[in-house]
Amino acid sequence: MTHDTSGAPTPGAPAGSPRTPTPLDAAADAYVVRAAALDPIAATFMGLPGHDHELPDLSPAGHEARADLDRALLRELDELEASGRAPVDDVDRVTMAAMRERVGLALELHEAGEPQASLNNIESPVQQLRDLFDVVPTGTMEAWENVAARLNAVPDALAGYRESLTLSAERGRVAAIRQVRAAVGQARDLAGPESTFTALVTGEEAGRVLDDSAACSLVRAELERGATAARAAYGELADFLERELAPRAPEDDAVGRERYALFSREFLGAEVDLDETYEWGLAELARIVAEQEEVARTIAGDGSTVRQAAAALDADDARRLHGTEALRAWMQTTADRAVEDLAGTHFDISGPVRTIECRIAPTQTGGIYYTPPSDDFSRPGRMWWSVPAGVSEFTTWRETTTVYHEGVPGHHLQCAAAVAARDTLNSWRRLACWVSGHGEGWALYAERLMADLGYLDDPGDRFGMLDAQRLRAARVVLDLGVHLGKPCPAEWGGGTWDADKAWEFLRANADMDESFLRFELERYLGWPGQAPSYKVGQRLWEQARDDARAAAEARGEEFDLRGFHARALALGSVGLDVLRSALA
Repeated sequence: MTHDTSGAPTPGAPAGSPRTPTPLDAAADAYVVRAAALDPIAATFMGLPGHDHELPDLSPAGHEARADLDRALLRELDELEASGRAPVDDVDRVTMAAMRERVGLALELHEAGEPQASLNNIESPVQQLRDLFDVVPTGTMEAWENVAARLNAVPDALAGYRESLTLSAERGRVAAIRQVRAAVGQARDLAGPESTFTALVTGEEAGRVLDDSAACSLVRAELERGATAARAAYGELADFLERELAPRAPEDDAVGRERYALFSREFLGAEVDLDETYEWGLAELARIVAEQEEVARTIAGDGSTVRQAAAALDADDARRLHGTEALRAWMQTTADRAVEDLAGTHFDISGPVRTIECRIAPTQTGGIYYTPPSDDFSRPGRMWWSVPAGVSEFTTWRETTTVYHEGVPGHHLQCAAAVAARDTLNSWRRLACWVSGHGEGWALYAERLMADLGYLDDPGDRFGMLDAQRLRAARVVLDLGVHLGKPCPAEWGGGTWDADKAWEFLRANADMDESFLRFELERYLGWPGQAPSYKVGQRLWEQARDDARAAAEARGEEFDLRGFHARALALGSVGLDVLRSALA
C-alpha cells in the first residue's frame, strides 16, 4: 500500500509492496534535482536541501538556462519512448503525459516571453523573493546563516529581474500600468522602515535561536547587513519601475484571446472553450445567488437580502473571535477536528499527513493560503492567515468553509498525501508538479463535499460556503469578460467589459472590505486565467466524478465515491486533461 490518503493501491502499484522505480522515474527525479539548482525558491518550498542560501538567476540568461533544462527533458522523454523503456505501467503513463503537458507548456510560455515579463500585484518576482522568507528554515544558527546569505543575494536577484523586464519592454511586452503601479507600492513598502525584512531579522524567532555568543553576533551582523541590502534593492526596483517601465506600460488591462488561451491552459492543464465557459460562469453565478438568497431568508427572515443576512451573522457574538491568537486557535481546532472525523471514514489519513499547522502570516494582505510540507515533513503542511493591519475581530461563518478548503479534505489532504507517496510517485509527481485548476478545483470540490457530508448544515456556515462559491463564479465572468473583451450584461453597464464595470460587478458579488476587493480586482486583471481556475477546476472535477459514476452504473455497479477519491488523489497534482484520461 502507498502512503497516500486513498485506502486503495495506487494504479500500477502491487498491493502491499512499493513500486519499483522505472527509467522514467529516474529521469523525473534527475530533472527535479537540476531544476532545484536553477530555482532555489522552488527548492525551498519543496523542502529539498542544499539551496537554502541561494536565490535564482532572474536575468534573461537564467530564464534561458531553465528553458534549456526543459528542452533536454523533452528530448530525454522522446528517447525513452523510442527505445521502449517508457512507459512501463500506468504510473509511468500518467508521468509521461503530465510531464509532456507541463514542461511543454512551460517552454511555450518561455518562447512567448511571458516569464521574463512577469509583473503583477500577487505572483511575480516582486512578491516571490519576499514570500520565500515565510517558509525558510529558522530553527538553527546555520539556518539563520542561510537567511543572511539570501538577504544579501536579493540585490543581484532583483538586478537580474530588472534586466529581464528591460529586455521584455524592448520586445514590446510590458505589464499594464495598473500592475506596475501596484508593484511600485509594494516595493516601496519593502524598502521602507517597516519592511518585513527588518521585522524578520529583529523578530522573536531570531532572538530565540541567536544567543550572545561571538558566532551568533557575526550572524546577526550579516542579517542586519542583508536586511539593509534587500531594502535598498527594493528601493532601486521601485525607482526602476516608476521611471523606466511605467512610461512603457499600456493602459489596457486586457491581454486578448491568444495570450489568455495560453494562460488558461497553464492554470487548468486543460483546453476549454472560453466562450462556453464564460456563458457557464454567468449561469453558475445565477444559480449560486438563488441558493444563497434562499439561505439568507432562513437566517434573517422572509424578505431578507443577502447583505442583511450577512449583517445578522456578523452581529452574532457566538460567531465572533477576538484577537489573532483566538483566530489561530479556532483554525487549528477546526482543522484538527476535520482530520479526526474524516480519517478512517471518508478517507484514510495517517502518519505525518494527519498533522497540519495553523499560523498567522507575517504579511498583512488579508489572504488565507496553504504551504505544503517539506519532502521529509520536518516542515509540516501549514495554513496561513495574513491578517490586515489593525484587524482584530473575525467571524467564523465566513471561514469555516475556508478551513476545509485549505486543510482537510482540501489542499492539505491533497498535497501532503502526494508528498508522502514515496512508494509510488517520483519526486516530480510528489513535489514539483502543481496545477492550479487541479489543486484549487479540488479545494472547491472539497468545500461542496463537506456540505454534502453535513459539516455545513449550520445555516451560517452554509451561507459562508455559498458566499465563497459566489465570488469564485463571479471571477469566471469578470476574468474572461475583461481579458477577452466580452459583451457586458446590461445590468452591469452593457457594452464591453472593462475594469470599472468589473469593479461594480465584484462589489455586488463579494461582501468584503473594499481595500481587499481592490487588491483582488488588480489580481484578476494582472494574473489572467488564474482566478477562474478555481471554479472551472471544480467543474472539471465534478465532470470527472460524474463520468466515473456513469461508467460504474453502465457496468451495473454501485458507484464508490470514496474509491473515486482514492484513485484521483493517488495521482498527485496533474493537468485536468491528464486527470480525466487517467481516471478513464
